Amino acid sequence: MPAPPSHHTSEHPALRATHLRKVYGELTAVDDVSFTVKRGEIVGLLGPNGAGKTTTINMVLGVLATTTGGVEIDGIDISKQRARALARTNFAAVYATLPGNLTVSENLRFFGLLYGIASLRHRVEELLLEFDLTHLRHTKCGLLSSGEQTRSALAKALLNKPRLLLLDEPTASLDPSAAQLIRAKIKTLATDDRCGILWTSHNMAEVEAVCDRVLFLSHGKVLLEGNPHTLPQEHGSATLEDLFIRVAREPLAAAAEARA
Repeated sequence: MPAPPSHHTSEHPALRATHLRKVYGELTAVDDVSFTVKRGEIVGLLGPNGAGKTTTINMVLGVLATTTGGVEIDGIDISKQRARALARTNFAAVYATLPGNLTVSENLRFFGLLYGIASLRHRVEELLLEFDLTHLRHTKCGLLSSGEQTRSALAKALLNKPRLLLLDEPTASLDPSAAQLIRAKIKTLATDDRCGILWTSHNMAEVEAVCDRVLFLSHGKVLLEGNPHTLPQEHGSATLEDLFIRVAREPLAAAAEARA
């Protein structure tokens, strides 16, 4: 899989999802979901378990085929040019750990070869240094702490300098100090490298600290969208966590209120 060029002037958003729908038999997991993630923007994809967040991410990654709808990454239709689109994409999640029998540097080299990274040795060294992994380069990933595993997974996710980064609960297993460091790195990635980031989290304080915009999903539909700092007050909630709880418990009422 070839790496994308390092310089890019396209005005396309990092991600455009259009009328995504995923049906399993009689179950509709995602129902007519449309949104964009701009370059340099961090968008929170929020909702209770079973809302359709992970299904949406898997459709964006091409892991799941859409029943209907389309995905464009950096202006490239994933259904028509999957390899080219995914060369501009990467992913990290608390449940998607790196192979534990390989060392940190072996994992980075392996995934770098899959992405066809030019000057791979230099890129691996850059990432080891950036994520404070140099002293762990020869340690097998299965022996790392949760924080070290997260840093290693994020280093892997940045190998190809993605234009779109998908993060599914990336800090869920971390202590507050480690999570704060990871959040700061990801915000810098959006600000300095203009990477578009789609982030799922159940930690509303984290979402407020990181995300420029949020989407609330429930039963596979987008119910609410807006700025995480102002959206709660717009819908009569004191905090983002209060709004999350309302959406989780009373999605139909939240949807009706949003349309009013």
